[in-house]
Amino acid sequence: MGNLLADPEEKAEKAPIRRKVEERLSFKERIYERTRRMRIKRSEDLQVFDEVFDKSTLMAVYRLMNAGVIGSLYGAVKSGKEAKIVRGVAPKGEELAVKIYLTVSAEFKRGMLPYLEGDVRFRRVRRDTRSLIRSWALKEYKNLGKAYEIGLRVPKPYAIEQNILVMEFIGENGAPAPILKDVLPQHPAKTYRQLLNFIKVLYRRGELVHGDLSEYNVMMKGNEPVIFDMSQAVLLSHPMAHQMLKRDIFNLNRFFQKLGVKVRSEDEICRWIMKNSS
Repeated sequence: MGNLLADPEEKAEKAPIRRKVEERLSFKERIYERTRRMRIKRSEDLQVFDEVFDKSTLMAVYRLMNAGVIGSLYGAVKSGKEAKIVRGVAPKGEELAVKIYLTVSAEFKRGMLPYLEGDVRFRRVRRDTRSLIRSWALKEYKNLGKAYEIGLRVPKPYAIEQNILVMEFIGENGAPAPILKDVLPQHPAKTYRQLLNFIKVLYRRGELVHGDLSEYNVMMKGNEPVIFDMSQAVLLSHPMAHQMLKRDIFNLNRFFQKLGVKVRSEDEICRWIMKNSS
């Protein structure tokens, strides 16, 4: 997909393209012209670009660029119904994962509400789509921040702006680390124990439950698991917290049992996690 948001000529100017509102509003059209000059013919890349970078999102990108968080953006490294993750580069060259939440379906909006309404941090969430998306992105930023603060291996969150979450890129040279579903860990029993410990530490020290932990939300960087997708994680005070805790344990047991790991029962793990947690 090429470097669509970085322009060497504009970088050379003291006051780049962010001078005028009119320039900002015409940015998308100039990007399309640039893609044609670069002979980018992959229609799926252009479709992703069109879906992700509406005017509001572009303005948020500008603010992140002005703040020195993002230097440039490249192609999508992961695409889902609710969000796209785009590879970015910071002004000093560090790779970034830029998660852009999209305007979502009514079904997904309904699915968001129970996680937000039961969270004391989001008591006054407005019901319009844009407000829900902003709150959902902020929720993931806060959850990642707490997990990172207590020493768990999650992508380090760097910044949040509207529907854009900027975080550490897990991978090398633009290639994301594989997810657990697609790569067999060298030591499955050890990885199983590491993930159970993640649940325990997140519960006891972070007072959070991931709520959607499975082989789809764990990256393997080398032999070490890195947990991501924490937007749905809830505080222990949430009415669904215990149900979500058991779901996380069930998902891990199901996956690792297939790999021949001798797993512990859900009830035993729950007791181990919650012991002396208050």
